[in-house]
Amino acid sequence: MTTEANGWVCSVKVATVWTEPASVRDLDAPAIANPVLLVEWLEALPYKERLALCNENRVQTQLLYGEPVLIEKVEGDWAKIIAIWQSSKKDSRGYPGWIPLSQLAKQERVDVKGVARVCSMKAPLLDMNEQPLLVLPFNAIIPVISEDATYFQVQTPHGKALIQKKHAEFAETMEQFPRQSAEDAVDLGELYLDVPYLWGGMSPYGYDCSGFSYNMLKACGYLIPRDASDQAVSGEEVPLHDNSSWKKGDLIFFANDEGKGSVRHVGFYYGNGQLLHSPSTGQTVEILVLKGSKLEKEICAVRRFAV
Repeated sequence: MTTEANGWVCSVKVATVWTEPASVRDLDAPAIANPVLLVEWLEALPYKERLALCNENRVQTQLLYGEPVLIEKVEGDWAKIIAIWQSSKKDSRGYPGWIPLSQLAKQERVDVKGVARVCSMKAPLLDMNEQPLLVLPFNAIIPVISEDATYFQVQTPHGKALIQKKHAEFAETMEQFPRQSAEDAVDLGELYLDVPYLWGGMSPYGYDCSGFSYNMLKACGYLIPRDASDQAVSGEEVPLHDNSSWKKGDLIFFANDEGKGSVRHVGFYYGNGQLLHSPSTGQTVEILVLKGSKLEKEICAVRRFAV
């Protein structure tokens, strides 16, 4: 069954994109519900099962509330989708994977004046009577219909709703959000210190390494590829062996076999020989001194996306 793609968006605060429907285990049921139960899922997920999201190739990425997708096909209760805002070598149209149909909605088309991006870590979405609907994650982008002194009125999978202006910034189009400096991306990333690593993670409930770099730069007006291996061949090349040329906010990439193998990790150069990154399962976003660390010998590329 092929389904019309236009207008389909993520209808939960954060939807996990799975490699295939069979990737979901019984203990992942909270993650595929609507409303999604992210905290309950992650708090009950033991280390071994959390690690298996990566090692058993169960999860691809995540979608944020209101994020548009192309639906390629529907099988039973599942949709094969393309996340069109997340560029990837896996598909020229965006990042592919599967999510439950129940976590998607066909959004009504209305005249809009622009878009709002959530700039707080989490922000309440309110109905038109100013009652809570759900919590929006950092970096969710939704269409704006109108505004007053306090609220943006937005079009959502739940219909018309409100978000307080103090939690969001406005632009006429997604491409017109102001571009900030690379240092701003790092300063923003510091707010997420101690957020847990989550393979495929794209929200304050958990980031993986490239999800962290993607989202901090997205918040500063740069839409970069989703995965570290794609990020490592994008942007502006910075001399690898001349760390005096590295600037705060450059992305540093790491590869297996002491930098000669496939790219496996990315983080922000923090300055003074330090790295701001989301390390691996069981750890949290941290600032690491590179000298003497395992990563020091694995540096394989440095790229600049912002100045």
